[in-house]
Amino acid sequence: MKLSAEITMYPLQDDYLPAIVAIIDKLNTYEGLIIETFPSTTLIVGDYDQVMTALGDAMKWSVEACGKAAFVTKFLPNTELLSE
Repeated sequence: MKLSAEITMYPLQDDYLPAIVAIIDKLNTYEGLIIETFPSTTLIVGDYDQVMTALGDAMKWSVEACGKAAFVTKFLPNTELLSE
């Protein structure tokens, strides 16, 4: 099953931009996923299990590497990008 997940990160620190860039870079290391970054959100599309694994790993890594953050995520199962 395909899954589209939209994630927005809100680092709980004053210097927030490096933490956001770091998690986007981390998400881009996962093969087999389509990652599209927009000004206020990042879209991840791929196999359901791969997307969920990438999100879980990246969020855990982000908190360990960059500190606390709030994540807002929307999930839309069984969808693909319109441009595919």
